[in-house]
Amino acid sequence: MKVIMTTSVDLASMNIRHKLIEHFGFRETEQKFDGTQVYHWKDTVLLTTDREMIYYDHLDKEITNQLNITPEIIIFASRHSSQQKLPALTTHVTGNWGKAMYGGKDESLAIAEPRAMKLALLKLRELNTLGWTVCYEATHHGPSELGVPSLFIEIGSSKEEWKNEEAGEIIAETILYVLENYQKSKFKTAIGIGGGHYAPKQTKKALTSDIAFSHIAAKYAHPLSREMIVRAIERTSGNVDAIYVDWKGSKGETRQIARDLAEELGLEFIKD
Repeated sequence: MKVIMTTSVDLASMNIRHKLIEHFGFRETEQKFDGTQVYHWKDTVLLTTDREMIYYDHLDKEITNQLNITPEIIIFASRHSSQQKLPALTTHVTGNWGKAMYGGKDESLAIAEPRAMKLALLKLRELNTLGWTVCYEATHHGPSELGVPSLFIEIGSSKEEWKNEEAGEIIAETILYVLENYQKSKFKTAIGIGGGHYAPKQTKKALTSDIAFSHIAAKYAHPLSREMIVRAIERTSGNVDAIYVDWKGSKGETRQIARDLAEELGLEFIKD
């Protein structure tokens, strides 16, 4: 089963959940997850918790324990917060390149599903009638301890945007599009190194080429060890074809490690 995860402590998450139920055919079932009714549509379940989702490590196991189903992918419908309060529609995978400050474990990465994130990015851009920024975010926050691929799709970045009904509709439609199409999509997959948190170069590359990004390590997470880049490759669903480096947006030591590793593993090295 495919899983859409929402939480009652998040205005954006509840906005998206409401749109999924109101406009996209989700029906209430007799089952409950974390005390809240489960909704179902085709091969997808819509779940709600009262916990902050970034701290929900081992969610996949808890779903199996409570509902006796095995998730194949989890999409978290969530808010994005920023001090700049940038109106944005974003997608990213979770994990911590270093110390875990907001959920997950230190130096631990969730399993990325690059096809799903790229389709989310493309669909968000297509549906974006709001004039907001559409972008990847670098890998950050928890949960990191998940045994199945996952991604966040978010409304950012303040209360005004979180409650925006059009944004909720856009995210809801995007989530269902991704779930129905990601398995049959084929792209070149790259690990992204460098740049800012909103990954401008990686976002542009994904929107204008056949590249789908897996984990992205922004410059603020550098220097990266060889082990963490290898971990990003290992924690990617499907094969990784390339390591992409935002050259000016990376620290020298990390650039060299990425170049050497690409050569060692027979991956394409993309310098941008």
